[in-house]
Amino acid sequence: MLPPSPPLPNPEPIAPPSPLAATEPPHDCPRCPRLVAVRDALRAEYPTWWNAPVPAFGDAAAWLGIIGLAPGKHGANRTGRAFTGDSAGALLYDTLTKFGLASGTYEGKPGDTLALDGAMILNAVKCLPPENKPTPEEIRTCRAFLDDQVAALPNARVFVALGQIAHQSAVKVLGGRLPKAPFAHGAEHRMPDGRVLIDSYHCSRYNQNTGKLTSEMFEAVFARAIVLRDMG
Repeated sequence: MLPPSPPLPNPEPIAPPSPLAATEPPHDCPRCPRLVAVRDALRAEYPTWWNAPVPAFGDAAAWLGIIGLAPGKHGANRTGRAFTGDSAGALLYDTLTKFGLASGTYEGKPGDTLALDGAMILNAVKCLPPENKPTPEEIRTCRAFLDDQVAALPNARVFVALGQIAHQSAVKVLGGRLPKAPFAHGAEHRMPDGRVLIDSYHCSRYNQNTGKLTSEMFEAVFARAIVLRDMG
């Protein structure tokens, strides 16, 4: 008699559908060979993970756009929802909740009750890069998707860039010029059409652990975004 088969691994919760579905890359996007190789290897090693371009998450009527770097291996690349499953997400969603931009409970998985109100989270790079470091070519290649997604948010007049790579992509997508918009935590950059970009250090675990970014520093960025919204 054959021994019983081992139980199948529990699948990860299914990521929510993108609120900007028409702008998303395909599940098996082939544009960046290095990132495709990473994805294929992870699909073989962790078949229950998302392992695909991570979609936008939030409110399609958002006034605030939040632009991150790229999915984290054990965060969004695993769960399929932006900033979900790692410590970066805990700080981000706690902060958004404090300022009325999120409701429900963040539990680090797509099946929780978290929802965004007035905010949309995008990424400069949709797929997991090795060591969280996309190449310049990968950033340029993926910018077309960011461009389409920002264009699909007509109510978004304020943007927050999380880190320098997100800042660089955001400035270019919003029509600004990098020499006139240097990255610095808390810096504000007014774009030619009046939209405003605010910079923040990325809410990564490393930045939190080293004290480069504190919760007070992070909250100040979103407090300023609220002020800019109310100023019209």
